[in-house]
Amino acid sequence: MGVILDTSVIIAFERGTADPDFLIRGREEESFGICAITAAELLHGVHLADTSGRRIKRSSFVEKVLEKYPIYAFDLAAARVYAELWSSLRTRKTEIGAHGLMIAATAISLGFSVATFNRRDYQKIEGLVLLPL
Repeated sequence: MGVILDTSVIIAFERGTADPDFLIRGREEESFGICAITAAELLHGVHLADTSGRRIKRSSFVEKVLEKYPIYAFDLAAARVYAELWSSLRTRKTEIGAHGLMIAATAISLGFSVATFNRRDYQKIEGLVLLPL
């Protein structure tokens, strides 16, 4: 089994409010990675930096993350899960953002759990295992 780290966790690492070593401790046998959409969100944050100094610092951090963790693509298997989850949520008149749904679908398609500080949205998704933080 593995763990998908969502954007909220990576941002907490950057801000120093979460410790990657603590998160991994006891799970050294598992794969930790991020989704391609998470990479896009992190890179988007680099472009939104309000000063060149923040942009450089943020870019350096993001590039280290992209080197350290495998990046899982949103492939056909994830797309199939996404469509099923999206339909289920819509039938229940429940919505979450498309990016979060892509992360959840990728995790489910891989048999992975998700580490997130955004439990409010992710707990609405049937079949998704959330890593206790």
